[in-house]
This record gives sequence, structure tokens and C-alpha cells, in this order.
Amino acid sequence: MERDELECFLLLADELHFGRTAERMRLSKARVSQLVQRLERRVGAPLFIRTSRRVALTSIGRQLRADLAPHHHAIEEALERAAATARGIESVLHVGFSNPLTGEIVMKASEVLRVSHPGLAVEVCEVPLGDPYGQLRRGEFDVQLTELPVREEDLGGGPPLLAEDRVLALPAGHPLAGRDTVTLEDLATVPLLTLAGEVPDYWLEHHVPARTPSGRPIERGPGVVNMQEGLILVAAGRGALLAPAHTATYYARPGITYVPFTDAAPT
Repeated sequence: MERDELECFLLLADELHFGRTAERMRLSKARVSQLVQRLERRVGAPLFIRTSRRVALTSIGRQLRADLAPHHHAIEEALERAAATARGIESVLHVGFSNPLTGEIVMKASEVLRVSHPGLAVEVCEVPLGDPYGQLRRGEFDVQLTELPVREEDLGGGPPLLAEDRVLALPAGHPLAGRDTVTLEDLATVPLLTLAGEVPDYWLEHHVPARTPSGRPIERGPGVVNMQEGLILVAAGRGALLAPAHTATYYARPGITYVPFTDAAPT
């Protein structure tokens, strides 16, 4: 197996989206398809199920991913250690962050560490919405700054570092967009975009509740895997999105109005 086939397969297995895989590899979608097809010919069986609506791993694809991922990670770490040694770096701390605000906190902390620990390099990466704990479990992150709640028995945690209010991202033309505030009961009047991927039930309920406090059902809209995709759908009128208040600053864009809640628990 050639390295480009390996990296393409593992990236597509994580993203389950040809466009995002192509973007991350800086290749065309056609080239990604070619690499996947070449690997499938090498294996002798399909590795992905492709439809107009979704991409999924076959059982053989899942098996290959489970077998390859640890070895690929070990190779990447070995190369990284060699390069770090050449730069005079003694160790590398891998940090995941869940949104732009936590990313800024991570970068400021990294600058402090760079001065006090010159032999320590910090590598940072954003955590995908659709897989909040996968990279941490696979050892790709040493520590992750993420939104609560976290109820995973195999993951340790520290105290909250900050709290902020929540807002509802709405299409600018929606009736709720003209309000100064909204309540959780208002969610019964607009579909909420849901999260696609390896998402625990309690995590999904936190971000996309199924019912209002009084028990009224909340319609669920299309599934998204990252914030940019979600906001594109919001602007297109496909649904609304629950988000931390900083989203209004970091993701201000035409076609979207952010309205604060009066009764939602802070993030």
C-alpha cells in the first residue's frame, strides 16, 4: 500500500465525505476517488458504501481501518519525534480544542509554555462535532479542551475553565430572528440541525434536545459534522442551531441571526 492510499483511506474513514477529505489532502475529489478505487482493487472488495446521500464504511473497511490506524499513528509519531529532535524539541504535547474560543485559550497557553518549557512543542487541532472523543481515545490528543457535559467512563476530566451563555443561530428571515431573546419552548417552532457521526446520546441531547421543558417535540433537521456546514444550512433556511454565545462573534455572516436564550443553562 502506498502512503497516499493509506492516508486517503484513513481520512475518508474519519470524514465519510469526499469533499472534506479532498480539502484536507489538498487534492481534487476525483483524485480521492481514484486513490480509494485503487486501494479497493488492491484489497479485492469495496471499502466504502457510496450513495448520493452518504458515505459509510463496509465491514471490510471497518476492519482495515481498525488494523491500519494504530500503525499509521505510530509511523506519524516516529516521524514527528525525529523532526522534533532535529529542531531541538524534546517532546510534543497534542491538544484538541472544540471551538474557536477554546482554540484561542489553547494558543495563549502554548505561548506561555513555549517560554517556560522551550523543549516542549504544542500541536493543536480542532475536534470535529461529529466525533467529540474519537481522536482523544485513539491517542491523537494528550489533552482536549471541550464543552461539558462529559460522561465517558474511560476519560478523565478537570474543572470547568469558563462558562458562557447560549444562543440560537437562525435564518435571518425566520420569525424568531426578529426577537431580542428566545426561550427553550420556542425550539418547538423551528427544526434543529442535528449532529452526524459517533455522538453519545447525552451529548446529542445537550446540543439537539428532542423536547422542550414542557414536553413539546422539537423537529430535527439535517445532520452536520462541523460548524461551517451547519451555518451554511442555517443560512439556507434548513434549520436552526444551538451554539455558545461566542459563535455570534467568530461566525458572523450574512443570512444568519444569533438570538440569546433567557432560560438555557450556560455552556
